[in-house]
Amino acid sequence: MNRENDILKDVKILLVVTGGIAAYKSADLASKLTARAASVDCILTKHASKLIKPITFQTVTSRPVYTSMWKPIAASEFKIDHINLAESADIVVVAPATANIIAKMANGICDDMASTTLCAVWAKPILMAPAMNSNMYANPAVQKNIDTLKSMNVTMIGPETGRLACGTEGPGRMTEPADIIIAIEKIAASLK
Repeated sequence: MNRENDILKDVKILLVVTGGIAAYKSADLASKLTARAASVDCILTKHASKLIKPITFQTVTSRPVYTSMWKPIAASEFKIDHINLAESADIVVVAPATANIIAKMANGICDDMASTTLCAVWAKPILMAPAMNSNMYANPAVQKNIDTLKSMNVTMIGPETGRLACGTEGPGRMTEPADIIIAIEKIAASLK
């Protein structure tokens, strides 16, 4: 692929990684997007950071990784990270999107770096890749939250049906990174 003419070249993607076991797929997604010359900023929730380390994302993107709103800010470089990330992103991808982050976003709950940034970025194109146990995904509250997000123009991709981390079969697997990239390409094309 010619990186000079790649639809993703210089597209600013904010990747929000939450605490589902599928977080390991998100490292692959970040790597593939960076290889396509996209600029990828990553936010990892506290629970995502227990499953996969921020250094993994820093290494594959060559960019800082955000895990907390509570870090010292030098007066000479005053930027409020969650606002700066929201304003600079062209496309926001939440992968995996757990029931927790879906509920927070649908209800405007802002209690960490990821949810606060997602609240500030609502007017940008957002792609969410749900991933959770199939019983959780079928929960009426989760489905209501997904419907709320869809009504706010959030695009959902997946989940896929297959073997889940808990050993059961059913809907709940995060969509594969290659398919998420195809969805990102469509969004990027609509922005040009």
